[in-house]
Amino acid sequence: MAVSVPRHEFLRDDLPGRDPVLSEGVVWALEDLREAPEAIADAMSDALLLAQERSVPDPAAAWLETWEAWVVAMQCGSAMFAAAATTDDSVACLIHHEMRTLLASGPRSWAHAGTWINVFYLAVICGDKARLDALCEIPPSLLEASGAEFDPYLRPWMETLRSYWLTRPDLGDQLLQAAEGLAPEAAPIAGPEMTTKILWPGVDLFHRFATADHDQFSRSLANALTLHKQYWTADEDRARDARGLVPIGPLAMVCLAQDAGFPIDVESEYLPKHLVKRTWVGESTT
Repeated sequence: MAVSVPRHEFLRDDLPGRDPVLSEGVVWALEDLREAPEAIADAMSDALLLAQERSVPDPAAAWLETWEAWVVAMQCGSAMFAAAATTDDSVACLIHHEMRTLLASGPRSWAHAGTWINVFYLAVICGDKARLDALCEIPPSLLEASGAEFDPYLRPWMETLRSYWLTRPDLGDQLLQAAEGLAPEAAPIAGPEMTTKILWPGVDLFHRFATADHDQFSRSLANALTLHKQYWTADEDRARDARGLVPIGPLAMVCLAQDAGFPIDVESEYLPKHLVKRTWVGESTT
């Protein structure tokens, strides 16, 4: 029997419709790529925010426009790392149906491990294996050169995802290190609330997926969505923040499980149905 986890009420009514496909912020950022390399990071975050905001009028992700926003967020994130890693003067990347030229950026503050993980999640959600392959070729030294500081769990969690995709033998060791690094006292930057309610559930879900524990995966998923809801309704500011509408980490884990044939026994608007069911995957070039 399916378990239902209702999504929290979103305390805003200034939500985007289907038109225009991209927000002004995304369009402006894409137009600035040649002059301002950092605009690619803005384009990614704005496109992801648009995708999450559209989940209110389109909770199942049935609109093509909703799918386009998810894809553009992934494409921008992928392009960010392509520009950072290229040894040429520039790199051509497909973003919103156009090949766009990005100047080589080298290590930058926005090309760090945290962003890498989010782009990995987006590529899983969009079912783009080629972008996952390319992302896993990014050398960790490039990410470390960003200068960004994170809690100790983040590096082994990134390597866990990389090891899974590349079928490396160190998957279990990396996952164990990531889990140990998410003890509340071990993650002072994130803090105990975010660690317990947002970060740990994604690692736990991956563990259940990697060990093919179907029953526990469903229980962990229901728990992850419940904790996510608690976090994003803790105060009015969070309840008005569209980033809480779709948890991309748990959603990516569900997409992995769906692709592997897991029974998904949890229903929730936190998990847009057509993203989970892979309805849009393969419908167009991403």
